[in-house]
Amino acid sequence: MEKKHANVIPEGFFWGGAVTSFQTEGAWNEDGKGPSIVDARPVKEGQSDWKTAVDFYHRYKEDIALFKEMGFNAYRTSISWSRIFPDGEGEVNEKGLQFYDDLFDEMLTNGIQPVITLYHFDLPLALAEKYNGFASRKVVDLFERYARTLFKRFGHKVKYWLTFNEQNLVLIKPHHWGAKLDGAENEEAFRYQVAHNAFVAHAKAVKALHELVPDGQMAGMVTYQVTYPNTCKPEDAIANMKAKELLVDFYFDVFVNGEYPAYVSKDLERKGIMPIFEPGDAELLKENIVDYLSISYYQSQTVSADKADGKSLIPGMAPNPNLNTNEWGWAIDPIGLRVCLKDMYARYHLPIFITENGIGVREQLDENNTVKDDYRIEYLSEHIKQMKIAMEEGVDVIGYLTWGATDLISSGGQFEKRYGFVFVNRGETDLRDLKRYKKKSFDWYRRVIATNGEELGYHESISTK
Repeated sequence: MEKKHANVIPEGFFWGGAVTSFQTEGAWNEDGKGPSIVDARPVKEGQSDWKTAVDFYHRYKEDIALFKEMGFNAYRTSISWSRIFPDGEGEVNEKGLQFYDDLFDEMLTNGIQPVITLYHFDLPLALAEKYNGFASRKVVDLFERYARTLFKRFGHKVKYWLTFNEQNLVLIKPHHWGAKLDGAENEEAFRYQVAHNAFVAHAKAVKALHELVPDGQMAGMVTYQVTYPNTCKPEDAIANMKAKELLVDFYFDVFVNGEYPAYVSKDLERKGIMPIFEPGDAELLKENIVDYLSISYYQSQTVSADKADGKSLIPGMAPNPNLNTNEWGWAIDPIGLRVCLKDMYARYHLPIFITENGIGVREQLDENNTVKDDYRIEYLSEHIKQMKIAMEEGVDVIGYLTWGATDLISSGGQFEKRYGFVFVNRGETDLRDLKRYKKKSFDWYRRVIATNGEELGYHESISTK
């Protein structure tokens, strides 16, 4: 009789889903909330805004009941800074704090651990207009005040925190941190200064959590886009190494080692664009390192030295012809998840929390008021399998959260790009009745969680081409 292997996934592993406040809550101007940069973002014709989203603000008890039914023991969302401080810096809004108090109580009552992101691309609009966002050290200090307010209020309820969502996007997309490039004397220098300010804000939040919540755990988080050399040419291997350094390693090196790596600092010194370090910055980064690492993982690409144009911040990126893609051109690469987990753990030896992984697809309810989303089941199953292989090889993974739980509005303003286990009945601009319907993947994920990842089987699989 064949000996049954012990499950590689330990008891207490976190299973659940992940979202943001602005993509789910709605209630954009209710109960004292101020506008954020998301609320002021231009909306393309025929696409959604974020004013109602999926109305989680009013329906969170209904949604959490569904999450409990699936077996979630963790749920990641973000706190809206402008719900707590409507202008980012004035008086605290008690109604905003009370909403999150009530939300966390509901989660904990249902056995669901809150995993909370302090900042997910939704700076209070006033701070962008007044200070140019995180281009200003004033906003760094205000972020610390905001973080300390949350830790004092929620520290006894929330133990797992993330500072910034996908902090490695700050160089590429500083506008997500409320910083506009207009008028920058040197655009590259400006980008690195905003990145530095975000590192300082991150370290201040780590310091505050460890002071105020001794058993609190803080992560640095990146979106991990695995890259491979486009060919076996040595030039492509070097180009890929440099891309990975700027895409991922730079951020993890600062989070874990507390200092800029030489491959960044030497390059910035050579160009004469080293960010301004205020007195105490170096010590702050060095003394306030993270407790665990967090990633979103969706896709991989290749890097070609021949395609480097000399202008792009991360040059030479190219699609992988060996992989299928989803409708939005994102390569489907479950093995890439194993690649990134192995690399992270070999370099940093810290626990890893996968806090986003999923696939967006256009979907409609069928005649039975459900969605037979076998493609989602296959996608998630194959990624979990690769996670388990990495764990068998010694990687310490503490949780796996899908993106999202219910359908939600994408960060680009698309509602028809659906990710959830629960179909929300609305269109891009037509709110309909916002009723919730379980997809086929709902029961599949419930079984995965109930067996702690042992049962991953899927049937009638449909490969996305």
